[in-house]
Amino acid sequence: MARLRSVSRARLRYNRRMSALPILHTERTLMTVPAPDQAALLLAYRLHNRAHLAPWEPARSPDYFTEASARRRLAQSVDEARAGSALHFMALDRDSGAVVATCAFTNIVHGVFQACHIGFSVAASCQGKGLMHEVARAGIDYMFTRQRLHRIMASHLPRNLRSAALLDKLGFEREGYGRSYLRINGKWEDMILSSLINPAE
Repeated sequence: MARLRSVSRARLRYNRRMSALPILHTERTLMTVPAPDQAALLLAYRLHNRAHLAPWEPARSPDYFTEASARRRLAQSVDEARAGSALHFMALDRDSGAVVATCAFTNIVHGVFQACHIGFSVAASCQGKGLMHEVARAGIDYMFTRQRLHRIMASHLPRNLRSAALLDKLGFEREGYGRSYLRINGKWEDMILSSLINPAE
């Protein structure tokens, strides 16, 4: 009985910590920093969009596409959110509850820099419907108004025209060109560098 009470208290503390993390509402989605017990949702998104996302991401090992790996990644993302170093949002469709997009704000730095990086992905079935703009806009507004950041930085492959168009629509401005900047799908790639400045700062 004492052990059960101890487990219940630990779970209650965990739920309280999770409830302190941001939840954002958009017209079509609910954006959360998911708990490890939502690993199956993340895994389903990754499996369904494996080929779709592969050209734009680091090379993934077979272990990446397992529920255990998804659970570890979500536990780490919760730790990073509580530490204030990153917010990895998962956007859930309001009707189906399925993951339709992700939007991460990483390398959050306060002090004199007040900046972070943004990364995002959208399900292949949701492309061309304005969903990624909806999700990214909500996340950016939160980072500017609640986190009070001054700058959000982004990078994309020169050939990734969809990301280029999205960032342009969000107001990002090109700042540079990074040679051999990130290792994408097993190959060092050049990246276009851009940023968005908080208009209220």
